[in-house]
Amino acid sequence: MKYIIGTRKSLLAQVQADYVMKLLKDKKGIDSEKLLMVTEGDRRLDVALNKIGGKGLFIKEIEKALIDGRSHLAVHSMKDVPYELEEEFVLAAMPEREDVRDVLVSNGRLLKDIKKGGKIGTSSIRRAEMLKHLRPDLEIVPIRGNVQTRIKKMEEQGLDGIILAAAGLKRLGMEDIITEYFDPKEFLPAVGQGALGIECLKTFEDLDIIKSLDNKEVRIAVDAERSFMKRLNGDCHSLIGIYSEINGDKLYLKGAYKVNGKLVIKDIEGNIKNNIALGEELAESILRG
Repeated sequence: MKYIIGTRKSLLAQVQADYVMKLLKDKKGIDSEKLLMVTEGDRRLDVALNKIGGKGLFIKEIEKALIDGRSHLAVHSMKDVPYELEEEFVLAAMPEREDVRDVLVSNGRLLKDIKKGGKIGTSSIRRAEMLKHLRPDLEIVPIRGNVQTRIKKMEEQGLDGIILAAAGLKRLGMEDIITEYFDPKEFLPAVGQGALGIECLKTFEDLDIIKSLDNKEVRIAVDAERSFMKRLNGDCHSLIGIYSEINGDKLYLKGAYKVNGKLVIKDIEGNIKNNIALGEELAESILRG
């Protein structure tokens, strides 16, 4: 049986699907091919994501292909996946997590050296808020599109820099354009940033095969981050930042969320067995201010 894998058309999404296809071939001897799709989030590049509304802007059409039987699996960036899936779906595996950090791509200047009033491009309200936290004097310019589009817009609009995810640039083999890596404990990443998710129907006949591709540490950390997001009732367009780190049987979480107009940042540590509860507890602590 050859698997059909639904994915977005962007070059990065295809590279991520290719990684899963190679994993299936190398570990399970299973062949697969891609079903390329355009999602609502891809089509509406002229509107900020938080203005479009709704959750799952980058996955709904891909999920529909699973229901229609046009595909067997879907590969997503975990940061695009809402915390609640429809009843018929399951996130069967999170096989890999790349670098979780955000980065600055500029004309060679580090963030501290960019002139006062300099313009930095980002479509993310989380990145904008983290940036304002470090450099309140900079101007944030909304910028959307795939990696290549954003780089082009930076040049066309004369921006001093843009903020991107290290994971995407590394997967695309473009890490040489990175000017500066941000400390993830200061510039908190998005929920699930750098992680991949393989989604399928709960009734998929080879579900156990897909589940065997799961990376336990990635699952523990990302599930904790997602429980944090769920308790805050947020989505991938909310001002939610979280960093997770596993050391032995300990899980450390540091989260950020805006409460009554003020950015609140707190951390927590506990046993990895309590990962879901830790995420919820951190959210509760932040909501108390």
